[in-house]
Amino acid sequence: MRNLIVLAVLVFASATSFAQVSAAAGSEGSSSAMAVFEWDAASHDFGKIKQGVPVTHEFKFTNTGKTPLVITNVQASCGCTTPDWSKEPIPPGGQGFIKATYNAAAMGAFNKSVTVMANVDQGFKQLSIKGEVVVQE
Repeated sequence: MRNLIVLAVLVFASATSFAQVSAAAGSEGSSSAMAVFEWDAASHDFGKIKQGVPVTHEFKFTNTGKTPLVITNVQASCGCTTPDWSKEPIPPGGQGFIKATYNAAAMGAFNKSVTVMANVDQGFKQLSIKGEVVVQE
């Protein structure tokens, strides 16, 4: 019986100490030191576009975090989409952009993604563009 009580006390003490470590990690957690994207919109539909005529959309965002937002890279899902972005750190409350240009060479529907890597929760945000390339009239 005494061994059972000692075991219960040890389990309780272990659980309490792990809970305090988790709570401390959460209060100092990455979210307080992260920038935050607040997007006007994270997707764009070009609708029907003419073949051979590139189209561009500018995604706009505001940094609603408490630290400057630094975009480290922007990568399109294929070579048919070219990204451009705000290169300087975006201060809290500041605004920035990601431009995605689709070359519209191939006929048919398209759905492409643009991945933005930055000092935000999860380390990235994925944007999307879609539309349909039709024969030029």
